[in-house]
Amino acid sequence: MKRYGDLYSQVANFTNLLDAARKAQRGKRYRENVLSFNYNLEKELIQLQTQLVAKTYCPGSYRTFEIMEPKRRLISAAPYRDRVVHHALCNVIVPLMEPTFVADSYANRVGFGTHRALRRFTTFARSSPYVLQCDIRKYFPSIDHAILKTAIRRKLKCPDTLWLIDTLIDNSNPQEPVFDHFPGDDLLAPLQRRRGLPIGNLTSQFFANVYLNGFDHFVKEQLKISKYLRYVDDFAFFSDDYTHLIETRKAIEGFLASLRLTIHPIKSQLFETQHGASFLGFRILPTHIRVRTENLRRAKTRLRRLQVDYANHKISRQVAIQSLQSWQAHIAHGDTWKLRQQIFASLNFASDGG
Repeated sequence: MKRYGDLYSQVANFTNLLDAARKAQRGKRYRENVLSFNYNLEKELIQLQTQLVAKTYCPGSYRTFEIMEPKRRLISAAPYRDRVVHHALCNVIVPLMEPTFVADSYANRVGFGTHRALRRFTTFARSSPYVLQCDIRKYFPSIDHAILKTAIRRKLKCPDTLWLIDTLIDNSNPQEPVFDHFPGDDLLAPLQRRRGLPIGNLTSQFFANVYLNGFDHFVKEQLKISKYLRYVDDFAFFSDDYTHLIETRKAIEGFLASLRLTIHPIKSQLFETQHGASFLGFRILPTHIRVRTENLRRAKTRLRRLQVDYANHKISRQVAIQSLQSWQAHIAHGDTWKLRQQIFASLNFASDGG
């Protein structure tokens, strides 16, 4: 496998940092921290460049908060200047490592995404009688720093770029504690190994794919399972042979243990596809696709909040319509024509809200 060196000058290049700043501000241009950074943009970028070249750059403190839907998760927001660095790094290393990913890994990749993954899942589900659907227990909090760094070094050898990557990984803020033991561990091993990546980082999303890339290749090349796909830590195997999927589960549990990961004991199930399978907020049945009840409930709550914000002049009609269009485009990937008619008929955005 080819390993890439001499990358750091590209990462710290001013033009690359400027491009990274433009990407980092998308959808956030009018936030106070972004406006402040952009007010002295050239000065801020030159300062970042100087720190990167001298290797004196140090990430700032995270702002953390919890979200409860679809499940309880700790979200970590890095300072804006650090997010610029994340983009600058990814601008350079993602094109080099992306080609090593399997075609059926769909999360956080340009040209892939949820809807393409949903179509692939539907094709597999409707052509196979059985599915083994799995979820990794506490994935982001479980990512082992030493194992991740080793995986990255299989593709990159530039010492300065690796220094920056290690700096970002080592400055990850504490995540939800995980105390799993694996073969060969002593009692204190879970406390001694550094683990966990902040979910909100662009680099974390990319590193999450790198971490499971070896697993993807194990499934495709050693287990030789063609009907397989993964979206972050949710993955599924399809087969005509029920017993084969039982054996597959044992094999993947062994491989994941080498990454210090475990599959969720309740969410990981083997069943017949004719009964329907839930994936990425949809329920895939043999003849049609529905929005999951829980996802629909949350969506209706968000739409009601959107309507209230519009009525109270907190958002403009244009912003409200854009949000509605985005949501309806998403659920249009299911068989939801009547559902969309009912929901939109109940909404009122007739007058100008501001």
